[in-house]
Amino acid sequence: MNAAAHGETLAAVSNYVFPNDLHVHWSLMIVLYPYITGLVAGAFIVSSLYHVFHIKSLKPVARFSLLFALAFLICATWPLLNHLGHPERAMSMMLTPNPTSAMAGFGYIYSAYFIVLLLEILFIFRPVVVELGKTATGFKKRLYGILSIGSDNVSVKALKLDHKIIAFLAAIGIPMACVLHGYVGFIFGGIKANPLWATPLMPLIFLLSACVSGIAGIIFSYILIMKVSGRKIDVDCVQTLIQFLWGFFILDFVFEMLELFSHFYMATHHWHTLEALYSGPLFNTFWVYQVGIFSVIPFFLLMIMSLIRFKDSLLLFFAPIVSVMILLQVLLMRWNVVVGGQLMSKSERGATTFHPMWFEKEGLLPAIIIMIAPVVILWFIGKVLPFWMDKDSAEAA
Repeated sequence: MNAAAHGETLAAVSNYVFPNDLHVHWSLMIVLYPYITGLVAGAFIVSSLYHVFHIKSLKPVARFSLLFALAFLICATWPLLNHLGHPERAMSMMLTPNPTSAMAGFGYIYSAYFIVLLLEILFIFRPVVVELGKTATGFKKRLYGILSIGSDNVSVKALKLDHKIIAFLAAIGIPMACVLHGYVGFIFGGIKANPLWATPLMPLIFLLSACVSGIAGIIFSYILIMKVSGRKIDVDCVQTLIQFLWGFFILDFVFEMLELFSHFYMATHHWHTLEALYSGPLFNTFWVYQVGIFSVIPFFLLMIMSLIRFKDSLLLFFAPIVSVMILLQVLLMRWNVVVGGQLMSKSERGATTFHPMWFEKEGLLPAIIIMIAPVVILWFIGKVLPFWMDKDSAEAA
């Protein structure tokens, strides 16, 4: 037995950690799964703010946010498939439906939401696809023919019908996006044996953090892409996104703290275990990083940026910085919930440790690859469906 394993065993014995509690079974892949679905749900809500609630200032990112959501939705199941011992059996839950299985419910919700999102993108981009298909050749021309849903009719009457369909799909997509991610919180909140997870606030916290991460992801990627491509950034759009980000983050942060303080105030027989967890293994990742650095600082920065009209250059400097901090805050929240909830022993008299490795099946390298994959997919999508079009092309389409 090496020194590290010996030390871990001694710590486990002294802390009354049972042998089946030594290892964290839901590790990085289960951290990434709710993180990616959160980005999807939040990005879709940004698009719906324009298409359903008619927030005109968000028009520059309305289409891009849908493509952003699609790219990440394609990869949403990858962490789960990597986590499964037999990923080839994943389709069994679809082929042999079980309405009482909470886990199987994700398959139906994911599939239905994927179809709605894909249809909305096809109808929104149909005029653009028809216009691009006129000048395309070879494979691209055939591809644009498929994406145009077999119709090149872009008359006023046809476009009005498209707009009605888009509004309907966006409207039903909002609750579906909320269910997609709120369902993840339901899975954790329904595990009564774990006092850190078993709270009715868990679905709401997951949903609000999804809205926060999705908006932050759109802000960062929009500013980055526009600067790299040399396009002009719509400052009013960024300002509106910052205001919505602050509003959702207020709710998110308040409910996260309410969930913790409710445990503290009720002081049930589980509180001594949770207190030891938050003051021990999770002290740095929760209090120092999640709350101290990546919650309090962005909270006040967002408040100042929302209430005070900065110079455009100053706003565009701080907006991506705050967005990255928020993205890290949500990732830390996922870590502290998923991994942190498994660090406590079932004896409630100690905690184990978890240190992710680089090259193992669910290690850091696979996690990085999975997080890079949606960016690569988004780049390929951008080669087929333009994120933004110049004025002449937009008028022609």
